[in-house]
Amino acid sequence: MRLAVAAAALVVAATLADDLLQPSRLSHARSPLGLAGAGALAAALLALVPRARSAAMSLFAGVAAGGAAATLVAGVAWRGGVPNPLVRGGIAFNLADVAIGAGDALLIGAALLYAWRNRAQLLDAV
Repeated sequence: MRLAVAAAALVVAATLADDLLQPSRLSHARSPLGLAGAGALAAALLALVPRARSAAMSLFAGVAAGGAAATLVAGVAWRGGVPNPLVRGGIAFNLADVAIGAGDALLIGAALLYAWRNRAQLLDAV
């Protein structure tokens, strides 16, 4: 669990630093329900994924949870909405968005690999 929490804290710190150092006129308002969902998702990832006892899954869950937590913190800290200092083409986003997408993709890959390596245990009673 420590690995997941450390990764999440690093992502939150990096995202907030980037949002502060790269002021942006572009922002995206998030509803209170959306912010609560981000907090719940971060908490669930940090509480549940490390129980699988896979370092890779814990790390990637921490990255995704950090992105969700950074969205929550930025949504509360910036009244005008979550800043989006990164712009590519017609899309504006921030590091939290990147962390959520990358963390989720890597977590799914790690979970599939973990399941494949431990497939004999998949039919065991819980």
